[in-house]
Amino acid sequence: MVDKNKVITLTSTFTKSNLPTKDISIDSIMIEGYASTIDTDRQGDIVPSTVWKSGVQNYLKNPVILAYHDHSEPIGRMVDHRIDGKGLWIKARISAAAGEVFNLIKDGVLTAFSIGFRIADAEYNAATELFVVKELELHEISVVSVPANQNTLFSLSKSFKTDEEVMSFKLQFAPKLESAKGLESTTEANSDTTKEWKMDPKDLEKLLADTARQAAAETAKALAEQQAQAAIEKAAQDRAQAELDAKIKAAVAQVQTVDTGAERLLAEVEKRVAEQDQSHKSAIAGLEAALKEKAAELEAVQKSRMQFAADGSSNTITYAEKEKAVLLAKMANKGLEDTKFGRGMVEKYGAHQPSGSGTWELEVSLNMEAEVRRRLVVAPLFRQIAMQTNVMKIPVNPEAGTAQWIDNANFGTSTSGGNTVVHALKEITLSAYKVATNEYTAYEEEEDSLLAIMPVIRDGMIRRIARAVDKAFLRGAAATSGDPISGLVTLAGTSGQTTAGTSGVVTVANLRKLRQGLGVWGLDPADVVYIVDTATYYNLLEDSVFQTMNQVGPQATLLTGQIGQIGNSPVLVSGEFTGATTSGTIVGVCVAPGNFVVGNQRGLRIDTQELVETQRRVMVASLRTGFVQVTSNYGAGVTSLRLA
Repeated sequence: MVDKNKVITLTSTFTKSNLPTKDISIDSIMIEGYASTIDTDRQGDIVPSTVWKSGVQNYLKNPVILAYHDHSEPIGRMVDHRIDGKGLWIKARISAAAGEVFNLIKDGVLTAFSIGFRIADAEYNAATELFVVKELELHEISVVSVPANQNTLFSLSKSFKTDEEVMSFKLQFAPKLESAKGLESTTEANSDTTKEWKMDPKDLEKLLADTARQAAAETAKALAEQQAQAAIEKAAQDRAQAELDAKIKAAVAQVQTVDTGAERLLAEVEKRVAEQDQSHKSAIAGLEAALKEKAAELEAVQKSRMQFAADGSSNTITYAEKEKAVLLAKMANKGLEDTKFGRGMVEKYGAHQPSGSGTWELEVSLNMEAEVRRRLVVAPLFRQIAMQTNVMKIPVNPEAGTAQWIDNANFGTSTSGGNTVVHALKEITLSAYKVATNEYTAYEEEEDSLLAIMPVIRDGMIRRIARAVDKAFLRGAAATSGDPISGLVTLAGTSGQTTAGTSGVVTVANLRKLRQGLGVWGLDPADVVYIVDTATYYNLLEDSVFQTMNQVGPQATLLTGQIGQIGNSPVLVSGEFTGATTSGTIVGVCVAPGNFVVGNQRGLRIDTQELVETQRRVMVASLRTGFVQVTSNYGAGVTSLRLA
């Protein structure tokens, strides 16, 4: 009888679903196919699709895909499955880490699933020769080379050695009356259980005697065969023992020979070492002397070695390391190579001035200045001019009227050249003002603590400078405030000023009216920018006409702070308005950037000074910048929106 718990195999073909069209590197392959179908195979075996609902539950806890049913060779995982009217469909991801198996699947050599499962319940009908699985448990899924069933159908016979084993296994699932069919003797099958036998007593006695003699002869024959077999087995055991004793004796002799040879070799080595001992000592002494002579030179080379590794390698210094070394030196008021961190960088990467074109300090300063400018919302809108001094005169061509139309009759006369206008340039003055911020550190703070607070100090200084510049450009009031610059709100004045409704809610219509106040500066919406405060931004979100960034799509610009568009004009939000909600508060401006200029005299500079009387150090970050209106009359190119 074959064990009911035997694991049955079922094999089917699969297809690959994610191979690229070109020969490029991939890290996994998706394969899919039916692991089982409801079709009846040639042997009459059927696996209904309903059995898989409970049959896969344990396997789903760890759905690993194997190679060749080998539990020590996982190659992927099942990522999806479904049970439908056709059977059990699965999808698996095969990892490139599977090596040769992965390549064989990729090349189309391995194309078959093979699953192993145990049949928990089934039904076999001997009359129809149908074997129907009613309940099973999936054990594992493998990728194999040769399918056990080429027709992708379930075949029980593939899992047994002989047809007799298959029949024995099936009969265990047959009803009792069915399982007995074919097993009874022909005499019993043809006899009538109610029939009585009638035999002569002498014939019966003779039959019993013949039966007894035959049984005795068979018993004696069996006993003789057992005794002969025992003698053969004993002789074989004696021969095996003799061979084993001979092998042990030979091994002992070989070990003794090897030991003797090893002892002779050891003695020879000891003799030669003793003979050359004195010469070895002399050689070592000479090497030690040479090393002592070169020690200073080796140390100097180690400290000053330059980097030769390619960019991006583990031996290339990163910007983060440069910035940390420079800012630490500034905060500690030391030279870069005088800090513990800086010395480590120089020893690791070489001198901190790799070429004559710049140093780490310059690179850090330029990077921090760029980060300040990335945080600006208002300043990047305008044309930038590099200034050599803090005051610069800029010539502009004022409006010079119009040309004159000439009548045909006046050709060749003194009026043929049109009206005469005396050309005169106008100058505007652009001043660069200094904006600065500082941070203090105490003498008691060591390098390790300074490294910890360095990012906080750095980000704080960058944020403060960026906010100061944006605030001045937006609503600086020159002499009447702490900002030396007249900002957009001040330059707008009351000319063209628009008032929001009495409810205080700003709408798209209010902002469009601001553009109307620009006059000729507002004719092209692409040349106009709106800047609003945060409260106005939230009001615009409630306005169905306002186009937010997700609606603008490819028309969106790259302006910092942009939240949307109104009529193809970008809308920016700034936190540098006053934030008040009282009547008369300016909450937005509309500006034509072409009428304004920003001047930059120098970039970000970081200085440090010792304050001995307070036992502190001060680190100051500063830059110089300016802002001016080209056409100087109020309202030219900018209007403002105030609350009612």
